[in-house]
Amino acid sequence: MKPGNIVDIDRQCVWHPFTQERTAPPPLPVASARGASLFLDDGRELLDMACSWWVNVHGHSHPKIAAAIARQAATLEHVIFAGFTHGPAVRLAQGIVDALPAPLERVFYSDNGSTAVEVALKMAWQFWRNQGRTDRRFFLAFQGGYHGDTFGAMSVGRTSGYYVPFEDLMCEVRHVPFAATWIGDEACAEREAAALEELDALLAACGDQCAAFLAEPLVQGASGMNMCRPEFLRAVVERMQAHAIPVILDEVMTGFGRTGTMFALEQAGVVPDLVCLSKGISGGFLPLAATVASRRIYESFLGEDFHTAFAHGHSFTANPLGCAAGVASLALFKEEDTLRRIADITHAHRVWLADIATLPGVTRPRALGSIAAVTLGDGASDYHAGVGAAVKAKCFERGLLIRPMGNVVYLMPPACVTREELLRAQEGLTRVLKETATLYAS
Repeated sequence: MKPGNIVDIDRQCVWHPFTQERTAPPPLPVASARGASLFLDDGRELLDMACSWWVNVHGHSHPKIAAAIARQAATLEHVIFAGFTHGPAVRLAQGIVDALPAPLERVFYSDNGSTAVEVALKMAWQFWRNQGRTDRRFFLAFQGGYHGDTFGAMSVGRTSGYYVPFEDLMCEVRHVPFAATWIGDEACAEREAAALEELDALLAACGDQCAAFLAEPLVQGASGMNMCRPEFLRAVVERMQAHAIPVILDEVMTGFGRTGTMFALEQAGVVPDLVCLSKGISGGFLPLAATVASRRIYESFLGEDFHTAFAHGHSFTANPLGCAAGVASLALFKEEDTLRRIADITHAHRVWLADIATLPGVTRPRALGSIAAVTLGDGASDYHAGVGAAVKAKCFERGLLIRPMGNVVYLMPPACVTREELLRAQEGLTRVLKETATLYAS
């Protein structure tokens, strides 16, 4: 295939995600990537400030992860994981368990974030049925949460605004307020108290019917990088545990250093029953996911016959190539002091936010780990709001891959980003916000 034909052929036979194919501009052909940069077929460079949909951790085409995949491909590319095992899957599982608090000790592999959540929901549901408890009839989740696009994941994330065509097909979920906050927020404690009061009322009325509670810890990603204080998450989890409700934390986006610690749950000091992982698990190289279960959840599936077993699996469960990438990625956290690099990014973000928060119409500055976000204007807006599209287009002209969500604009660089690259992105976005101010500043 000639490089010049890629876009034309794409338009004839490819269907892209989260895209209105009739009105979308032609997709950009990417020839290569290295570090924090993407390189297009025409030679242009884009700083990837969205980590390619939040999956990239150490930088594009990291040579150590690439070499690990190549070695594994020459040895064992894949094998059925029912009745078999292999070194990369075992080593990665051990590394994940070692990084998580006890008693999270059993790793169930799948292939993406949505299925990791789906697996967790099914585990929590069957956990009760294996004990003869059919009275646990609904799930509980935060308003605005997004957990993926399969049906169980859509159900718990139905208030995120993405799933209107499918509402008649979803399972029963009750949603409670998420007490979002930001830098300089003086009313945070009041909103937290109101949210906890509403939660207490729900638990008093029907907490004994709840099968599990699911949340994105500290940051709701796709809803607009909404952030809460660790104390709020801890208060919610403590209430769930007091009612014997299994807690599922969706660390698909927040895991593997994104929030400044290996996992966001560390900052809240909580230990859930199930943790969902994906995106950064392979360093951003290959599709891979894991649902990590506590001893209590795992042991409820043990028995003398298949009746209580977990009948779920994927063709590419524990793919050796993805697991080898994951093992190499975990090693890089120590070799390259990745969390320290992310701490430096956090500091730079906060300095930058203090500056742009003075711009007209730029509100709710917030930062955690490698994430920095602001809201343009005061009100919520549609995912494809005009202001976001305008910011995205102007950032592209400046060599920046920025992917706003409605009127929320964020930076999320990989840990390898240099001080100069980050400054270039911050200064470029600042100029764009000034140029587009008439779209959101009153």
